[in-house]
Amino acid sequence: MELKDKIDLNNLPKHVAIIMDGNGRWAKQKGKARVFGHKNGVQSVREVTEAGAELGIQYMTLYAFSTENWNRPKFEVTALMTLLVSTIRKEISTLNKNQIRLQTIGNINMLPSAAQKELLEAVESTKHNTRMTLVLALSYSSKWEIIEAVKDIAQQAKDGQIAIDDINEDSIKDALSTKDFPDPELMIRTSGETRISNFLLWQLAYAELFFTPVFWPDFRKKHFYEAILNFQNRERRFGMTSEQITDVKG
Repeated sequence: MELKDKIDLNNLPKHVAIIMDGNGRWAKQKGKARVFGHKNGVQSVREVTEAGAELGIQYMTLYAFSTENWNRPKFEVTALMTLLVSTIRKEISTLNKNQIRLQTIGNINMLPSAAQKELLEAVESTKHNTRMTLVLALSYSSKWEIIEAVKDIAQQAKDGQIAIDDINEDSIKDALSTKDFPDPELMIRTSGETRISNFLLWQLAYAELFFTPVFWPDFRKKHFYEAILNFQNRERRFGMTSEQITDVKG
């Protein structure tokens, strides 16, 4: 039996978040420049997006470029932005063909104008697709997002739109850039690193974390299926005991 056939389609995470790590190290092992790894990582994005859509995953968020990544060598950042523009341009027709809606989170204003243009056009072109929502986290960091949310709520309080005592989880969630998406139930990180790296800190509060040593350019559908199966074999208690979970399900 193939891995895909072992997956319980009635027990899928609605939202899977992925930290696509290891492009640079993968390229270095092959004696190539880091950009070579980023270019080869595009195929992994295609594979995982297709695998998620085929299974019935409703939302997938990919950590494509962090706020901290702006500190990398200028030539690498420039190459990444160029790759982003060309990839989005090439993939729009495939996204529409597969009924995948593209969304984005992050400080998009920091992106070069060409990247912003391609991104906004892709979001607009795919907005009516309903099979799966693919979210690109670009120029994103969770601390940045939370700071922006605090500023927004503080302004609401200052303007008398919300009372201090009425600030709760829901009001904070509504101020985050992910307000239109459910929180991820599964977070996958490739390359063997076991950190969250400033990614969806609020949203991952109860997510299952799956770490794999596979570098992102080598990550394929079978690896995605392994992560889903691992998720399905875990007991998600949300602070309760096993007995309480059994009672709730019963």
